[in-house]
Amino acid sequence: MGLFSRFSFSRDMGIDLGTANTLVYVSGKGIVLQEPSVVAINKVNQEVLAVGLEAKRMLGRTPDNVIAIRPLRDGVIADFDTAEAMLKHFIKRVHDNRNPLVRPRMVIGIPSGVTGVERRAVEEAAKEAGASEVYLIDEPVAAAIGAGLPVSEPTGNMIIDIGGGTTEVAVLSLQGTVLSESVRVAGDELSDSIMLYMKKVHNLVVGERTAEDIKIQLGSAYPTDAEEPIMEVRGLHLLSGLPRTVTIKAPEIRESMSEPLSIIVEAVKRTLERIPPELAADIIDRGIMLAGGGALLKGLDTLISHETGIVTHVADNAESCVALGTGRVLENFKDKDMERVFKSHTRYE
Repeated sequence: MGLFSRFSFSRDMGIDLGTANTLVYVSGKGIVLQEPSVVAINKVNQEVLAVGLEAKRMLGRTPDNVIAIRPLRDGVIADFDTAEAMLKHFIKRVHDNRNPLVRPRMVIGIPSGVTGVERRAVEEAAKEAGASEVYLIDEPVAAAIGAGLPVSEPTGNMIIDIGGGTTEVAVLSLQGTVLSESVRVAGDELSDSIMLYMKKVHNLVVGERTAEDIKIQLGSAYPTDAEEPIMEVRGLHLLSGLPRTVTIKAPEIRESMSEPLSIIVEAVKRTLERIPPELAADIIDRGIMLAGGGALLKGLDTLISHETGIVTHVADNAESCVALGTGRVLENFKDKDMERVFKSHTRYE
């Protein structure tokens, strides 16, 4: 039985194992799970207390004997045992009504710039979590497939996948990656820059969840003519040591994120500078596609368009593009073009 004929079983899974969120696609069903990549553990006996959204609610709010952690950092596994426990939990939830002896085959999206050691860590964690076979596909390729770009045609396509831990910039054509760059600056760094700004300017210490809320409600990458919102933020005042509320405005949050945003824009520019002329013409005609959760930052498409001179679009279902791409690979294994794309961009043993 060939490699691709074995993907006909509905138990096969595509996984976007993200720094911020994990999405699971089950063949024939679509995306069946989307949860934060967070695990709460009892430090005394290492017992897993909660996984996903329930664990995320505990971030910064746990007693001394409980720790809520994110097992992935910068798009790769930082805590192997916890990542394995998280994967096991998610797989069990997806297959709760199925034969427990069934070991699914998995296609997992990972950053294109990871090392061989980091790739093996993902493979091993997935196998320990119950996978019979593990196939790794580069995230920008999966995102491009999920966004509906014609990656099998002899046409230049540019994708920017901005996740929690990494930003992936890639130019694809004729089932291959022509150019790619991966920078470990993405959504997490935007949140970190907000926390640093609140501490420096307002003498207010805020947690990770609060910084993320600020980013979602006030965050933007480019100014608009519309009236910009304000927000009350609660945190711990550095000077008094007491809880305090301050009012912040959207422009100052935009300014606080300027440094990580400039790193992302520079990565895009570096990639554009290296593109062969014919493909550059295609990209000017077709534009740049933004995917990943970071693509939802207000005005980011406008900022990239302004800095590069190329029209930039945000993909439909931007957060789900990588998971949808792994799913399309699973469900179109008989398609010769998709098979070539799969073989070109996956790593398997």
